[in-house]
Amino acid sequence: MSTRPETLAFLIDQLGDWPGLRTRRMFGEYCVYVDDKPVAFVCDDLLYVKPTPAGQALMQPPVWGRFYDKAKPHLLITPDRWDERAWLRALIEATAHALPAPKPRKAAAKPAATAKSAKPAAARQRAKPAKPAKPAKP
Repeated sequence: MSTRPETLAFLIDQLGDWPGLRTRRMFGEYCVYVDDKPVAFVCDDLLYVKPTPAGQALMQPPVWGRFYDKAKPHLLITPDRWDERAWLRALIEATAHALPAPKPRKAAAKPAATAKSAKPAAARQRAKPAKPAKPAKP
């Protein structure tokens, strides 16, 4: 079962107007980003927040869950806790601040010009060895 769009809309509404907050659909579910850092996932109408010491401190006791079998455990926030706007926003904000900045993306790789290809076409052609001159006939 995938996340319903109205569930995501409610969650974003609960987090309020926040510069840098965005979501992206991934594999039928959603990833929540703050300042381009993936901080949480919304899967099967449940919120899974990346585990950080700051987030765990706000969630006493922490509740753990996995959004698929082999996933790492994340902090599980069920929809009944989403009504606590200030707490939810503090949790997401603390998690975003605790996570490292995203690595800059590399530009699309273009073939680098090699020293060989930088030469003009005429210079790249192999020089033919000079033929020895034939001796003159007497």
